[in-house]
Amino acid sequence: MSTPTIDGGALADGHWHDSAHSRKGFFTDTSICIGCKACEVACKEWNRNPQDGTFELLGSSYDNTGSLGANTWRHVAFIEQDSDRIEKARESGRKLVNLGMPTIRPRTDESAAAQPLDGALGAAAEGRTSAGLPTTPELGVDLLAPGALEPSDPDDFTGVDTTPPDTADFRWLMSSDVCKHCTHAGCLDVCPTGALFRTEFDTVVVQNDVCNGCGTCVAGCPFGVIERRDDGTINTPTDRDDRKAADMDVPDAGTANKCTLCYDRLVEGQEPACAQTCPTQSIKFGDRQDMVDQAHDRVAELHAKGLTEARLYGANPNDGVGGTGSVFLLLDEPEVYGLPPDPRVATKDLPKMYANAGIAALGMVAAAGLAFLGSRRS
Repeated sequence: MSTPTIDGGALADGHWHDSAHSRKGFFTDTSICIGCKACEVACKEWNRNPQDGTFELLGSSYDNTGSLGANTWRHVAFIEQDSDRIEKARESGRKLVNLGMPTIRPRTDESAAAQPLDGALGAAAEGRTSAGLPTTPELGVDLLAPGALEPSDPDDFTGVDTTPPDTADFRWLMSSDVCKHCTHAGCLDVCPTGALFRTEFDTVVVQNDVCNGCGTCVAGCPFGVIERRDDGTINTPTDRDDRKAADMDVPDAGTANKCTLCYDRLVEGQEPACAQTCPTQSIKFGDRQDMVDQAHDRVAELHAKGLTEARLYGANPNDGVGGTGSVFLLLDEPEVYGLPPDPRVATKDLPKMYANAGIAALGMVAAAGLAFLGSRRS
C-alpha cells in the first residue's frame, strides 16, 4: 500500500525522486471541443476496450456511453445551456477567487475598457514572459468571425469583424472527461494488493494481472473514475443483428480498469491515442507544468474577449488531491460537467486520524494503569 504524502508532490508520492522523466499530463480545453468523440473511439481501439451497452443514443443526451467507466476511459459529455445559464456561468466566473486561477476583475459595462490582469495572467495576455510562462503572440483577429478566412492582405484587417463569436440564446458544452491522475491518488493509497502503481511519468496505472477485484479503489476515487469491469455492465440487450453485445470479448473481467494515459505508448516516446486523434487540439498532451502554463494563457485569452465563464479545474496544487495530472478549462461550474467542486482524497485525514487514535490509546492505557495501581493500594 502506498504511503500518503499529503504535503509533498507526486514525485514524493511515487518515490520517483531520481526519475529522468518529467510529469506528464493532459490539458483539455472544452471551449474548442466539437463533440466528435474521436478521442473515445481512439481510446477504445488502442486499448481494446469493449463497448458500453448498445450503439443507441441515451434518452437524456446525444450520447451512447453516459459516463466514464471500466470500458470507457475517455468520455465526451453533451450539455445544453440556455441564455439564463450562460449568464449565470459568466457571473460565477467573475466571482472566482481561488479555483486554480487568479482573480479577474469584472467590467462595469460592455463599453468600458478591460481592466488589466495581474501576475501571470496579465503577462500572458500582454505577450510578456513572467514567472516562467512562455510568450504568447497576439493573433489580432478572430478566425471564427465572418470574413476572417477570406483572401486579404495578411497585415490589413480593415473591414474584418473581430467581434468574438457569441451565442446569446443557446450553446452546447462539450467536455472530454478522463482519469485525473491525481497528485495524491486515493485509488493508489487504498489498493491492498499493489495492483495500482505510479509510473515514471507520474501517472497511475492498474496492473490487471495483480488486481483481485476487491473494489476498494472504486470507493477511494473522489471523481468516480475507476470501476470494476463487470459482464452485467456491457452485456445488455440489443436489437442489432450484425453484432450482439453478448458475443463480445471482455478482457480482464472483474478487475478494476481506468485510463493509463497510454503508458505503453509513453514508454515508446509516443503521445496518448486520444490527444493524437483530437482534430481541434482540444486535448493537449505534454509536460504537466507546460500544460498548466498553456491553460492559464488560454483563460487569459478568453477573459480578454469577455468570456468570463472560463476557469481552470485541477490546476490548483492546494486542492484536496494536490492538483491533477489532467487539467481542464471549463465554461461553467464543475458540477455542470459532473465534477466535484472540491475533490478530496479519501486518505487525506489518515495522519490526523492515526495521531488521534494513538492519543486515545495512550489515554486508555494510562487510565487502566491508574485503576490497577489504585486497586492494589486499597
